[in-house]
Amino acid sequence: MDTQVLQEQAERVNRALDRYGVKFGVYKNGEFHEQLFPFDALPRVIRADQFDKLEKGLIQRVCALNLFLCDIYSKRCILRDGIIPQEFIYSAKGFLLPCQGIRPPQDVYSHISGIDLVEAPDGWYVLEDNLRVPSGASYPMIAREIVRRTNPAVFEEHSIYENRNYAKLLANMFSEVQCPGIVVVLTPGRYNSAFFEHAYLAEKTGATLAFPEDLEVTGDVVYYKSFNGGKQRVGAIYRRVSDEFLDPLLFDEHSVIGVPHLMEVYRKGNVSLINAPGNGVADDKGTYYFVPQMIRYYLGEEPILQNAPTYVPYYKHDLQYVLAHLKTLVVKDVSEAGGYGVVFGRDLSAAQLEDLRQAILSKPRRFIAQEIINFNDLGVFLNGKEVPRKADFRAFVVQGKDIRVWHSGLTRYALQAGSFVVNSSQGGGFKDTWVLSR
Repeated sequence: MDTQVLQEQAERVNRALDRYGVKFGVYKNGEFHEQLFPFDALPRVIRADQFDKLEKGLIQRVCALNLFLCDIYSKRCILRDGIIPQEFIYSAKGFLLPCQGIRPPQDVYSHISGIDLVEAPDGWYVLEDNLRVPSGASYPMIAREIVRRTNPAVFEEHSIYENRNYAKLLANMFSEVQCPGIVVVLTPGRYNSAFFEHAYLAEKTGATLAFPEDLEVTGDVVYYKSFNGGKQRVGAIYRRVSDEFLDPLLFDEHSVIGVPHLMEVYRKGNVSLINAPGNGVADDKGTYYFVPQMIRYYLGEEPILQNAPTYVPYYKHDLQYVLAHLKTLVVKDVSEAGGYGVVFGRDLSAAQLEDLRQAILSKPRRFIAQEIINFNDLGVFLNGKEVPRKADFRAFVVQGKDIRVWHSGLTRYALQAGSFVVNSSQGGGFKDTWVLSR
């Protein structure tokens, strides 16, 4: 494909994304702006043998994380055996004591996991596990759908896995874990930055898009109230609402986007919540440090995928190392997400480094530090030419009775040259991911 074709293809997709309202709310300098999540026509290509290894590693990792969640909200063996300090888990923002003792259908907590990876010259590294409300699958789905309409020959000439099957993966999982009743996608509303995805996945999976006011609890059952006044029992809720807003009677009493008494129904096993509340304890940036130990503890295996070299200032020896090497590390606030709270020591002045040093000393549990991985650039087509930009990869793993890895994913890239921050909320773009079938 020549440069003119690539440019026209990108423009065509971005016009469609703009028309469909695929935008993100971004805060910069104290102001709120909506912006397009720009698409780049140059795909990321992953060889079949390379993805086979990724798939095995992702299945292993998600299996261990799910076993951890099952354990941490029941017997807590991993804490009693000293693999992870108890106070480290109990102080995690995402640990929800009200979820103690709840057994979700099939013992599945993380039905949809978004695992963020980067590829470096020496292999793939996991940067983050997203087990609460991971988003982004809809963007490569709709982008490829548009490209397929306008340039079908590309997919006829290459051995590329279909990515249209993600909706089927979700629908199959829904059927495996749902209680009696319909499946709804619970959205906080049209002003949410990912509202397009909520509506798109509801349509593609055959689920019902529901707003908070559409759901009510009567007795021990959740009902969906249709526009004509009828009611249908709800068996599963693919919720796109954060834990703290789910049930105002148990969590944030000021929430207007939750469903009162929802957690009572969930505890009694009359509705499935996808993903399970309380998963935040597993994707805490501090808990990330312990995932290799989880794999060894629960599975008796060595990790297939490697973590980035990580230091937890909670431990004195790690604290000493972090303070001595602050200038060369990237420091992350465990309570932040979406690229916020990420600080590169090399970019700070002496005064800013000292402020960060004092913040770490005062609240060591709040931070982790990592060695900077010089992960690979990908080609991005900007202003009529191909330029290198840092890019990561979010793999989507779906768990019902089995664990399945989607043979596609979300590749995000940094718009600014030299930037390591690729999050859409920080102004990045995305591209299609081609997983070769042979």
